[in-house]
Amino acid sequence: MANTTARRLNPRMVGWSLVAALLAAPLLAMQFTSEVNWGGEDFIAAALLLGGAGLALEATMRFVRGSATRIVLGLTILIALALIWAELAVGIL
Repeated sequence: MANTTARRLNPRMVGWSLVAALLAAPLLAMQFTSEVNWGGEDFIAAALLLGGAGLALEATMRFVRGSATRIVLGLTILIALALIWAELAVGIL
């Protein structure tokens, strides 16, 4: 008898896989172009920034009850991540 149970995507696994892919992208790009030049400290900063945002999103999903509040807090975390990333990249502020 075949197993008819459909496998669902685990949102945590998808999120942390996205973080890993975002960290791997510059490493892969450095193999093909000289325009991307990250050092070890860049990867550490990106890992801390993405990891911190990921942990904040997980805490929001685990401890906040209302879906509207979750959405607002999640968007706030993502906007803060984008602003910090842009500031570190090009100094927009």
